[in-house]
Amino acid sequence: MVKNNQSHEEIKNILASLKNLEARVVKLESQLKFSPSVEAETDVRPLIPANLNEVTANLEMRIGQFWFAKAGIVILALGIVFLLTFPYKTLPAILPSLVGYLLVIFILTLSFLWRNSITYLSSYLLGGGLVLLYFSTLRLHYFSLDSVIEKKSILIGLLLVTVFLTYFAAVRRKSAYFAALSTTLGGITAIISDQTYIIFLLLLLVSSLVTYLKLKYQWNGLMIYGLILTYFLHFLWFINNPFMGHPPKLIIPPQANLYFILLYMVIFMLANLLRKKETSENTFLIFNTFINSFIGYGLFLMISLARFQVDLFVLHFTASILFLLFSISFWIHEKSKYSTFFYALLGYTALSVAILAQFKVPQSLIWLCWQSLLVISTALWFRSKIIVLANFIIFLIIFLGYLLLAKNIGLESLSFGFVALVSARVMNWQKHRLELKTEFMRNSYLTTAFVMIPYAFYHIVPVGYISLSWVGVALFYYLLSIILQNTKYRWMALLTLLLTILYIVIIGIARLDPVYRIVSFIVLGTVLMITSIAYTKMKMGKDKKAEEKQ
Repeated sequence: MVKNNQSHEEIKNILASLKNLEARVVKLESQLKFSPSVEAETDVRPLIPANLNEVTANLEMRIGQFWFAKAGIVILALGIVFLLTFPYKTLPAILPSLVGYLLVIFILTLSFLWRNSITYLSSYLLGGGLVLLYFSTLRLHYFSLDSVIEKKSILIGLLLVTVFLTYFAAVRRKSAYFAALSTTLGGITAIISDQTYIIFLLLLLVSSLVTYLKLKYQWNGLMIYGLILTYFLHFLWFINNPFMGHPPKLIIPPQANLYFILLYMVIFMLANLLRKKETSENTFLIFNTFINSFIGYGLFLMISLARFQVDLFVLHFTASILFLLFSISFWIHEKSKYSTFFYALLGYTALSVAILAQFKVPQSLIWLCWQSLLVISTALWFRSKIIVLANFIIFLIIFLGYLLLAKNIGLESLSFGFVALVSARVMNWQKHRLELKTEFMRNSYLTTAFVMIPYAFYHIVPVGYISLSWVGVALFYYLLSIILQNTKYRWMALLTLLLTILYIVIIGIARLDPVYRIVSFIVLGTVLMITSIAYTKMKMGKDKKAEEKQ
């Protein structure tokens, strides 16, 4: 008893000590403003599941419940399609379609009954039933010796009913899969019609519905699929619609087909332009723009080059205006970086194609030179450094191409110098838009002008007036330096005068007529003296200001 009492006393003392220690810890935490200690929750996930049997059972259930349902519906639908398309020679032509419609009614009834209890299977059955409805209708004209419906226009109308039912199911159930199915059936219907303008109109309808669903539900995958399908089916039509048994070849199409391609591009462009404001330009949107730009215009370019070479200028000039309006719309609407770039690039490309189609080399190079001014002006507005840099490289290629290909250098060659001067000035004026930290490109444009303008005058004016024309160019540069308060033009003037001196001393003495030689020396000497006096006064003015500051 004594020992038990002692052990009880010891336990009480230990408990009292623990309570006292806990009270001290709580007091210490409150003074240090610590939150009460709680048991740390750990989320330790073992590398190997604790219950492997449970994981295996879940996987088995998922395969058996969902995957087998999908596979079963697809296989069953394919089997019934094969059944419907089999050419029964001894049976009435309408009988396979009637059997198909009865099966559709049965499948859709099951889908309706299971809409709440077995939702996933109800959705699969609905999709399979709509596909069977489409092929049962298609069987009324195809796959038999005697057609139930002879007029294809009636068949197309009935098929479109199925397409719209599928589209209605997509909207009702908010299902991107039904939307893709509706898009596919609409495209197939267009090809089955085998009529040019019906194909175009149905593709317009498909692209419009895809765009609407993209804007309403943000189904980016459907948008990409609709883009590819629309342009592919238009291309399929252009190669004589081999899907309908025609031999593959490039047909002679109506020119209106190219304007339908532009309409597709407009519709798909609106899907990005009219999207919700809070949606940024993510990867899907950029990819959509890329496909619409280059696949759409690539198809337009291919067909126009293959069949409409006479009208290339009008076609591509129209396309260039449309694409530049796209780029301007995206820039004004949201200051878009990628869409603006892609559509602007297409606009410049289409304009280049139009110029090359309308004018022969080297005249086309002069027009491309002037186009460079348009490109750099819009690129600065769009704040696109990539376009500015690419435009400069292309401008140099055009410039060198002109020097190599032009047999007779005429007055139009001054265009390169003038465009280079204006481009450099525009870049200097709008340099804040690109935050350019280097003068490289502006100096490069000025260097091009410095080379091209004397070179042009060397070929344009008579030999006796070459030095005088160069002196006039130097005076023009000095005038620009005074007006614009820019020392770069003074350096261009100075270097042009040095070039004139070299020409007079090396070539002028030997080749110039005595009269022109005398005039050239007197004029050049006078200008050099006046220039020297001007630099002397400039130096004296700077020295005087420096003394006044001291």
